[in-house]
Amino acid sequence: MSRRSTTLLKTALAAVHYSGAGSLLAPYTRGAGVIFMLHHVDPAPPQAFEPNRILKVTPDFLDVVVREVIEAGFDIIPLDDIRGRLEHPEGERPFACFTLDDGYRDNRDYAYPIFRRYDAPFAIYVPSDFADGRGDLWWLTFEKVLRAAPQITLAMRGETRHFRLATPDEKYAAFHEIYWWLRGLPEAQARAMVSELAQAYNIDPATVHAGLVMNWDELRELAKDPLVTIGAHTQGHYALAKLSEADARNEMAESVARIERELGRPCRHFSYPYGCAKSAGPREFRIAEELGIETAVTTQKGLLYPEHAHELTALPRLSLNGDFQDIRYVKALMSGVPFAVMNTLKRYAGAGAAP
Repeated sequence: MSRRSTTLLKTALAAVHYSGAGSLLAPYTRGAGVIFMLHHVDPAPPQAFEPNRILKVTPDFLDVVVREVIEAGFDIIPLDDIRGRLEHPEGERPFACFTLDDGYRDNRDYAYPIFRRYDAPFAIYVPSDFADGRGDLWWLTFEKVLRAAPQITLAMRGETRHFRLATPDEKYAAFHEIYWWLRGLPEAQARAMVSELAQAYNIDPATVHAGLVMNWDELRELAKDPLVTIGAHTQGHYALAKLSEADARNEMAESVARIERELGRPCRHFSYPYGCAKSAGPREFRIAEELGIETAVTTQKGLLYPEHAHELTALPRLSLNGDFQDIRYVKALMSGVPFAVMNTLKRYAGAGAAP
């Protein structure tokens, strides 16, 4: 999302909050529940150039959100309870689930104590390669490259592109353009290009990312707490829709099986890496069903409604991220009003389309 789009969305969400529309309409628009999505929970202050900061929230912000969810009358439930709450919503209070992707160590160090304090269940989705210590966190490696390089030259879309990287603004502009170009390439090709750039600037991903994610021993220890659910997130954090069906199925099935072996318990829940429509779609949702996965989450934005009981392997989530660390925005989104407005506009646009 561009900075301009982020600013416009913040303005709209603040308007929902301050107008009172969120509080007034929430009983009609908030649906049955919400699944929150997080990645890092980290108290470190932002750096001048940190494009992946969007994946981080502070422990203080998470604490405020959990408290607000409880005070707003939501039940915080484990993923195992989603099906029942969607199939039988009558008379139930709205519910919330908290999920964290990738298995970062800060989830244990900073998020876990907060959930423990509120006796709130939560889930962590783990790519098995990450827990093995051989995961490719290429998006973080690419950030390190742009932080170190004064300029880079790339062959992009059939032409040679030069990017000056003398200032944070130049680095942000380059990151935004190159990152989304990489996301459109076959994943192996994109990762190879980032690896070459890292080598050119003497950046060793294994060293710079050491200690970032939990290993199996740490996950086993954390999973002893009944508040904690460990879900699967593929083996290598690949965009499944870019893979052949056989490879996508293998990524999903083997990650589930590995977690079950390592933790000695069933793994019933899954998160699609990247999670957007170009990374996971009907094919992946079908595979998840065929593998017996009970719930699978995307990064598609939205709340949960009773009809999602029939779409349990394609569930939307509400992102808690570094660009929107303001409880006003969370309240507005939890009300469901922004989504109701967007859905109405989509229906209106569809009705007005030419046959």
